[in-house]
Amino acid sequence: MSEILVGKGDIPVYLLGKYGNRHGLIAGATGTGKSVSLMVLAEGFSRMGVPVFMADVKGDVSGLAMPGVTNEKITSRVQQIGIEGYTNEASPVVFWDLYGKLGHPVRTTVSEMGPTLLNRILELNEVQSGVLDIAFKLADDEGLLLLDLDDLRALLNYVAEHKSEISQKYGLVSPTSVAAIQRALLRLEQEGGEMFFGEPALELADLMRQDMSGRGIINLLAADQLILKPRLYSSFLLWLLSELFENLPEVGDLEQPKLVFIFDEAHLLFADCPPALQQRVEQVVRLIRSKGVGVYFCSQNPDDIPDVILGQLGNRIQHALRAYTPRDQKAVKTAAETFVANPKLDVAKVISELAVGEALTSMLLDKGIPMPVERAYICPPRCRMGAITMEERAAVRGRSPVGGKYDTAVNRESAFEMLNKRADEKAANPEPAKTTGRASAAKPEAEPPSKLNEFLWGTKRRQGAVEAAAKSATRTVATGIGRQIVRGLLGGLLGGRR
Repeated sequence: MSEILVGKGDIPVYLLGKYGNRHGLIAGATGTGKSVSLMVLAEGFSRMGVPVFMADVKGDVSGLAMPGVTNEKITSRVQQIGIEGYTNEASPVVFWDLYGKLGHPVRTTVSEMGPTLLNRILELNEVQSGVLDIAFKLADDEGLLLLDLDDLRALLNYVAEHKSEISQKYGLVSPTSVAAIQRALLRLEQEGGEMFFGEPALELADLMRQDMSGRGIINLLAADQLILKPRLYSSFLLWLLSELFENLPEVGDLEQPKLVFIFDEAHLLFADCPPALQQRVEQVVRLIRSKGVGVYFCSQNPDDIPDVILGQLGNRIQHALRAYTPRDQKAVKTAAETFVANPKLDVAKVISELAVGEALTSMLLDKGIPMPVERAYICPPRCRMGAITMEERAAVRGRSPVGGKYDTAVNRESAFEMLNKRADEKAANPEPAKTTGRASAAKPEAEPPSKLNEFLWGTKRRQGAVEAAAKSATRTVATGIGRQIVRGLLGGLLGGRR
């Protein structure tokens, strides 16, 4: 049976592979050992042959790519837990980075991101969101590919220039809202967000690889800079989770997951999350396990996670919480109530007493029954516990199996080029000017007076030749005087510009 030894208290604590897709929670205050627990899980799933995707928020998880160094403290912990066959070893790792600096670039297209998540990234209001929805619908109807931010800008300019006909067909489009969206795109670009949109877009199959020995590859997203843009960070991870949900086939319960997705700093996902988006997250978490994906949330407090989602997390690792504030006290109470009671433990009391490297643990046993909470020492990881150097990162990146596929951007014909082509064709073939009644009246000498009268007044109001000629002459003189007055005024106004 595939399993991960997480730690040991009175009894060993194992995470069973067949329940790895039942999701999990790693919680605890800063500095209590959450990162070590994440590394232990990632290594365990990798040895099991399960690929892992996780964000490296502080840079220290990158140590998974290098073997660890044994010291007295680690040796003592190994003996205390009774870990058999413990050796220092590296895990197969692929580095990714939205900015393309610390890993392979991660890209998606504007169309794949969709208006809902893009609204959240750009922080648009309801009216602006509606205009963006119209723009995406127009792109679908017109067959315009939205690949990068240049395409979206070109589309918004097109919407502003043709607002009248677009408003009649799709709904009211305000130039003010279009301008607000353009400003939001500019802010996103200044923050480096334009690197995220383009091609080649990330293929999910490249996150679900094994190395030559059959170990699952751990995909690490460099997020030390990305975390400074919390909406972009959380929206990217939510997009990736949604892509997995929408594209992977139903497989039911397997002996082990097809992929494990670790969502660090999970509280950012739910901060200021619109109700519709939160419902989407709840749906994905509830149903994605049937597609062989396990989702593990990592945050400081269990109450950072909505109750509906918290109830779906079967595997728990709870590190120490410090009850200094009323919110902390509430978090301690919430954490204590979510565990299956153990008569030997006062959970609410023990949570505040846990040392670094200790945790309250509860995993799913056979038949999916959660085990009573166990106070356990967490296993030490076999990799380096700390960040790697830039030279080591470059060496790992150079051995990557996907570097040649993603490191060079591709720019094919899309909405930007298509709309510019339309504009050039329109400029090269202007529509002939339409002849108006006013223009005809300005040239009365081109037709006999009788025909001019017929054109202006119709056959039912024919006038005598003398009266018609007199009126025509009067209009001609008045028109000439009027034009001289207008030209004089414009000449005075524009004279300073010549």
